[in-house]
Parts: sequence; C-alpha cells; structure tokens
Amino acid sequence: MSDYTIPAQTRIGHIHLKVADLDRALAFYRDLLGFSLVTMYGKEAAFISAGGYHHHIGLNTWYSKDAPPAPTRAAGLFHTAILYPTRRDLAVALKRLLDANYPITGASDHGVSEAIYLNDPDRNGVELYWDRPRDEWPLKSDGSIEMFTHPLDLEGLLGEID
Repeated sequence: MSDYTIPAQTRIGHIHLKVADLDRALAFYRDLLGFSLVTMYGKEAAFISAGGYHHHIGLNTWYSKDAPPAPTRAAGLFHTAILYPTRRDLAVALKRLLDANYPITGASDHGVSEAIYLNDPDRNGVELYWDRPRDEWPLKSDGSIEMFTHPLDLEGLLGEID
C-alpha cells in the first residue's frame, strides 16, 4: 500500500459550494468572473463552467440558505483555486475585479505561479492564478521545487493587457 502513487493524469474535476444566496453567488461567479451557467436545479442550485464542461462549480442553498458565512478560524475549505491558461487571462480577470471595485485580499508571486486572492460573497476564499511554464519553475539545489511568497507586481501584470 505505501508504494501507491495516484496517477499523474488525476485532476480535481469540480467544487460544490454551499452559499447563502444563489443570485448573489451567481453575480460573483458568472457575472464578475465570467463562468457560464450550464443549468439550474430549481431555485436552489446552479451549475457553472468554463468552456462548456458540465460543471466546474456547483452552487447550492440546500443547507445554507440565508446562513452566515462559515467562521474563519474553523476547519474547512481554505480557498478554491481557479487556474487561468495564460498570464494575460489573469490580467484581464484582475482588471475586471478592479473595475468593479471588488476587494482583493492579496496578490503573490510564488515562483511557479502568480496569484490574486479574494473572497466570494460568502467569504469562501478564491485564488485566481496562472502557472508559469514548468521549465521556468525555480528549483532548489536538490532539484525540488522552490516555492515562495513574494509581492506580485500588479502593474506589470496589467501590462499584459496592452
């Protein structure tokens, strides 16, 4: 058993979030971030995606309608990470957030990736990021990946849009 390694092609397929207000959650994920609505399950759940997939994010109020956000200092989801295909795509997402005056909680260069951090309307953490090409990832002397957290140059990122 201890020699087992999960297959390299394994991916995390989707997330399903409990939200207090479905319309408010759709305004964030669909209208601001740009996901497409795939289908509704009555008035209590919505499934959204990028590129026509059956769903990347499920949103529901089955156990959480009008509930307060989960406590910050409790076990649970830290954040959902949404991977953009290019640096320019991340820049466009950042510009949309800035244009909407949506609060950003952080922005970091991790060496392997660049990331923007924020919270959705239910205070679920959201990371918007892009990965640098693997051959650009910083490595330690032993060959392992060297990740770090440095401030992200937001102006430089926004320069990708020009």
